[in-house]
Amino acid sequence: MPRLVDHEQRRREITAAARKVIAAGGLDAATFQAVAAEAGISVRLIQYYFGTKRDLMLATHRAVVEDWGRTFAASLGELGPDAAPRDVIRAVSMGLLPLDEQRHQDNLVFAGFHAANLTGNTVTSAEMMGPPRYLIDSFTEQLRRARPDEFDARATELDGELIVLTVTAVTQAILAGGTTRERAVELLDHLLDRMFALD
Repeated sequence: MPRLVDHEQRRREITAAARKVIAAGGLDAATFQAVAAEAGISVRLIQYYFGTKRDLMLATHRAVVEDWGRTFAASLGELGPDAAPRDVIRAVSMGLLPLDEQRHQDNLVFAGFHAANLTGNTVTSAEMMGPPRYLIDSFTEQLRRARPDEFDARATELDGELIVLTVTAVTQAILAGGTTRERAVELLDHLLDRMFALD
């Protein structure tokens, strides 16, 4: 009897291999041949699931975002539905920072996509901006919860964006060896202390 193939599982295995290749060498290194070698499968099989390199790269980007989404959901589930806004923002931000090897790899993958976006190679700004825009909107909403009497909506939106951009910058500093994981957590807490001291 022929063995049934779990196509979704096979796609995940391929994007997982692509993530390893990108983390090690950037998007340019993620050829079908390199990803096939990492996954231990044929190039033809990758072509079957992902017709072009661009399709594979976009699927890989989406896989990282979906994994982060599951991490956020788990962290927020632990906090419960009545979690304070500061705790929500901190939990999500901690999930973004490269504080363990898996998140370090995933952030290297995102750095590869960011570099490709800057050079106009493989991905576009529109394709890259969905996740940060979602985070900015989510953080802004939490800040609004903490500041129900705040009339300066624009200032609250700027603060939400500032938190996301700061977490992004701290992430880049960790990846480049410019700061430590421990220092990153200290910086995040310092930023949130200042933000919520405004309430």
